[in-house]
Amino acid sequence: MNYQLEICANGVTSALAAQEGGADRVELCQHLEAGGITPSHGQIQLARQLLHIGVHVLIRPRAGDFLYTDIEFEEMKADIAYCRAAGCDGIVIGLLRPDGMVDEVRTRALVNLASPMQVTFHRAFDVCRDPEAALETIIHSGCTRLLTSGMKNTAQEGATLIAKLVRQAGNRIEIMPGSGIDESNVLAIAQSTGARAFHSSAKTVIPSGMDNETGVKGMGSVTWQSSKEKIRQIADLLKNT
Repeated sequence: MNYQLEICANGVTSALAAQEGGADRVELCQHLEAGGITPSHGQIQLARQLLHIGVHVLIRPRAGDFLYTDIEFEEMKADIAYCRAAGCDGIVIGLLRPDGMVDEVRTRALVNLASPMQVTFHRAFDVCRDPEAALETIIHSGCTRLLTSGMKNTAQEGATLIAKLVRQAGNRIEIMPGSGIDESNVLAIAQSTGARAFHSSAKTVIPSGMDNETGVKGMGSVTWQSSKEKIRQIADLLKNT
């Protein structure tokens, strides 16, 4: 099987770990602790310079829901234009309407703007109203793939729906399970869903290197970073299956 591994990399250091660990591409973001938002232009530029694997950039102007204002939509368009000019391979988006359905008009507009980059519709799908109808809308909008946990907290919990989506999609769009995937369950998820691409952060907690402890709270004491060793384990499992 020709499996693909995408790593959700919250920064250039994590992106390099993904490359060294054998991943096929990264979803580049920042502030993964908040679910991930668009990385800075500096991060995008440096990642594109240093990586030879695919660089797909998360286009999400803020944490929270996926119902965006007109100003936020303009911000997303500006970031997509930058990614295209920087030579990125893809973008990752997710836009919903107030009724919980996919915003087809805005999604199609961003897909057209992003061309020729690939477009992944992210886990905004997992809080939509109707998964079957949402998948058809995403396909009609021109997206390349769908990242989903099967509308559950983890892809393992949502494997039944993911398998249904794989069958519904056929060859029209790639269904990529994500959330909670690691070396302990990736093969089981592959077998139960029939998916060919998988999304993982493979993260580890990095304690602060600061020597002075002030006792001030809320200023950050640890960071999350993708682990090259964890990525290598997942990649080797997929490659050797």
